[in-house]
Amino acid sequence: MKLSLWTYEGPPHVGAMRIATGMEGLHYVLHAPQGDTYADLLFTMIERRGARPPVTYTTFQAQDLGADTSTLFKDACLAAYERFRPEAMIVGASCTAELIQDDPGGLAEALGLPIPVVALELPSYQRKETWGASETFYQLVRRLAVPCARTERPSCNLLGPTALGFRHRDDVVEIRRLLESMGIAVNVVAPLGARPTDLARLGAAWFNVPLYPEIAETACRWLSREHGQPATSTLPYGAGATREFLAETAALAGVAPAWSEDGLRQPWWAASVDSTYLTGKRVFVFGEGARAVSAARVAVEEMGFDLVGLGCWNREAAREVRACAKRHGLEPTITDDYLELEAAIEAAGPELILGGQMERHVAKRLGIPCAVISSPFHVQDHPARFSPQMGFEGANVLFDTWIHPLVMGLEEHLLTMFRDDFEFHDAAGPSHLATHGGPQSPADRGADRSSAPAGPALAGPEAGPGWTEDAERELRKVPFFVRAKARRNTEAYAAARGLAAIGVDTLYEAKAHHAR
Repeated sequence: MKLSLWTYEGPPHVGAMRIATGMEGLHYVLHAPQGDTYADLLFTMIERRGARPPVTYTTFQAQDLGADTSTLFKDACLAAYERFRPEAMIVGASCTAELIQDDPGGLAEALGLPIPVVALELPSYQRKETWGASETFYQLVRRLAVPCARTERPSCNLLGPTALGFRHRDDVVEIRRLLESMGIAVNVVAPLGARPTDLARLGAAWFNVPLYPEIAETACRWLSREHGQPATSTLPYGAGATREFLAETAALAGVAPAWSEDGLRQPWWAASVDSTYLTGKRVFVFGEGARAVSAARVAVEEMGFDLVGLGCWNREAAREVRACAKRHGLEPTITDDYLELEAAIEAAGPELILGGQMERHVAKRLGIPCAVISSPFHVQDHPARFSPQMGFEGANVLFDTWIHPLVMGLEEHLLTMFRDDFEFHDAAGPSHLATHGGPQSPADRGADRSSAPAGPALAGPEAGPGWTEDAERELRKVPFFVRAKARRNTEAYAAARGLAAIGVDTLYEAKAHHAR
């Protein structure tokens, strides 16, 4: 654990909260000080939930540490059971409460509650949120799933969607629709929307679908070992992977691999005339491991982009990401340090970033278009409309989400290029990229940060060549996504020749030099 301005994941008890909040009839009693109740805001603010998460906090304070904090926990458990009457309960400690070693599991067991109580051992100083969610779901499945007869018709379990998951709600709707169109019933969706009694009948399905392996993979391995249920290995992310996923599920269910692609527009739109100018665009992909690998495939095979960077923030998925990066001849970026990631992105020089909320901030600073594909995400990426990432409709959404930043970026470039034309003027409203930097003076509108001087000119022998006003104006005609590189190349060219100023002629001489 470390103090950071930004963080990709919270502590593991936040992962447990995602499981409890996604389910019905499950309550979480968390041994935690008053300050750890901040996690409620993650669900009520970002997901706009109309109710608080089903969590009871002991909320001990500093003066309680000299007394019996275990009694506070036992009282909280009894009060939660009497008030909410859950079907099952999970108990654990936050990162702070872990230090006082009150053993929530043992204390809850001693109460003899008439419901299943699952004790969570989540090492807050070694693990993080995603692992905490995976471990919590695994412990629930292991405790509650019982042997039962298979369903008469082919069926599967959709496993892994949680509260605070990136588009999980809509992905489930889309994948259920596709499976049912082939005659495959969905036995249980868990944890999202499931009750503890639903987990008891997981074993009735013919096979499992780990839609989000980072959450469901451990539970699926246990179900395979203990209940003989195979699991799919393909994530239905993008048109090609969705076809492979449906073929795989059809084979497991013993049904004909027949499905409708009516409404799938992404393949043709990606190949249409107005999209071909995007072919070969350089893209940097970063996010949760499984999502990043899937997005890399779509970017290269279905959008025609060039992959120049790939990475993830959850080290549990590092092996898969490294293998994918190796196939593309890249050095992977495995880090949860946003400054290290920003340096890698700047060095790769992409024209589009596919990442999360953190990468959106990095993209704004670097003046690069960005689309959010992974958690962590903010409220604007939890839309009210139906907007899946998986399945055929998800493929359409990916096209819109990834292409539009580039199209708007092209518009920004054209507005900048022609802003001296009599039909355009700087007093007009700023485009979407100009607003990223906050209010600007009329003289500066239309120029992104990559074309602006880094600061006042340095005095003395270490100062680099200065730019004339005409050269700066000409530089702004260079497309925004290569402008910073053009500036660096030109300054290096001028410095190597001892030029004191960079004019328009120097700019084009440098261009010709580097084009050889």
